Amino acid sequence: MRLPNKKQLQYSQSTFWSSSSFLVLLLLILPLAVISVLVFTLAPASTTSFSPVLSWKVGVSGYSYSSVSESTGTTDHIFIANETIQQGHQLEQIHDSSSSDSLAANGTILLVQEQEDISKQNESEEVNVTSSMPEPVKRYSKLEKLEASLARARSSIREAALVRNLTSVHQDPDYVPRGPIYRNANAFHRSYLEMEKLFKIYVYEEGEPPMFHNGPCKNIYSTEGRFIHEMEKKNNVYRTKDPEKALVYFLPFSVVMMVEYLYVPGAHEINAIGRSLVDYINIISNKYPFWNRSLGADHFMLSCHDWGPRTSSFVPHLFNKSIRVLCNANTSEGFNPSKDASLPEINLLTGEVTGLIGGPSPSHRSVLAFFAGRLHGHIRRLLLEQWKNKDEEVQVYDQLPKNVSYNKMLRNSKYCLCPSGYEVASPRVVEAIYAECVPVLISDSYVAPFSDVLNWKSFSVQIEVKDIPNIKKILMGISQRQYLRMQRRIKQVQRHFVVNPTPNRFDVFHMTLHSIWLRRLNIYLH
Repeated sequence: MRLPNKKQLQYSQSTFWSSSSFLVLLLLILPLAVISVLVFTLAPASTTSFSPVLSWKVGVSGYSYSSVSESTGTTDHIFIANETIQQGHQLEQIHDSSSSDSLAANGTILLVQEQEDISKQNESEEVNVTSSMPEPVKRYSKLEKLEASLARARSSIREAALVRNLTSVHQDPDYVPRGPIYRNANAFHRSYLEMEKLFKIYVYEEGEPPMFHNGPCKNIYSTEGRFIHEMEKKNNVYRTKDPEKALVYFLPFSVVMMVEYLYVPGAHEINAIGRSLVDYINIISNKYPFWNRSLGADHFMLSCHDWGPRTSSFVPHLFNKSIRVLCNANTSEGFNPSKDASLPEINLLTGEVTGLIGGPSPSHRSVLAFFAGRLHGHIRRLLLEQWKNKDEEVQVYDQLPKNVSYNKMLRNSKYCLCPSGYEVASPRVVEAIYAECVPVLISDSYVAPFSDVLNWKSFSVQIEVKDIPNIKKILMGISQRQYLRMQRRIKQVQRHFVVNPTPNRFDVFHMTLHSIWLRRLNIYLH
């Protein structure tokens, strides 16, 4: 065998080492290349130049609304379709970027934040960019904010109505509603407190006295004049000078004064009164946007005159849509309890209640039932025909003897008969309550005052017209125990019918306001 020479040996050695180096190099570089590709492919999005993206999931009673713009990182619009949520409030900013979940304090809104860490190179220095929640684009109008406050009030009242206790659970330094005289004491109290917090009334300043901004404060129509005068006071906490802040708008005309100044005695029409009202509504609807905005649904009138409903009929929207507070709460004449409110008729001969409230104990009341009043409508005619001078226990008069006091008869009777006259309202209802005599309502189509709050069956007797011949039998059938309960409840319910020189909480002025407040809660304005 021939051995290789020195030159051949050197060549073969260099070839071997060259090929070996290549293989070693390949084995080292290939894994690094693969790893680099994988790292580049799976690297987080923090290398992009997009702004931070904030995604929200909003869950409220099955509703979920969210819209997020990825190019800008701003929320286009978030709307929660649930009236229990505070509308119009801005969502709080999230300051803790390490947190991924945020639960609202009320436990009904779940806000889930998915935020990625973003980093970008700026002059060879890494800057951490944190995001905060953008403010919603939605801007709420004044009306929407008012409606949102009403929505919260409705929710609060509904929640209170679930408590079926006979006593309110809410604290109150003046008075806590309790007992069966209320349909729901807790709901009424919650509603009353919400009214005190939110209710604002704008009184239109158009119109001149005596037919506007004025009314009688004595005699049978005193309820109408007293309310108007209270609303005219500058220190009335429910009155606002800013119509944008008002929940309702008061039309301060007095039907009683219109009848006095515009009605021709003996005439068979009241067109002059109607034309005055039409002109007045035209003035305020042209000057202000509020009547046309709701077609009068958030406006109210108040009248204790029998012609109140008839007068309102000259303006169809006033009759059909507005809140009408009427003593003549007659459903047969268009009174609608869902939007209209019944006003108590109170006959203040002197303008004051002094000497009218209170009476002897039940054991000192010797007369079973009492009524005195002139012939006025078919119900009284039936009552007088059936009972006048017929029974010592059921004393019915068309005219009292000269030596007999009307107020003393009220206080000497267990039950006071309150029949309707030509119209359904009667001042005898409140007269009986003042005298602590259990009222007996005899009427057709009459809606008793504050009956959306008060349970009249617990402190009064209601007799149908056809049962007038059976009055004594019906009243004698009421046990002494039940009568005593009703009489005690009459003393409790008095506070809601008292006319105070300066109104007190829960008195007749505030109960009237509360009736209007409840009707406004039934309205939702877009």
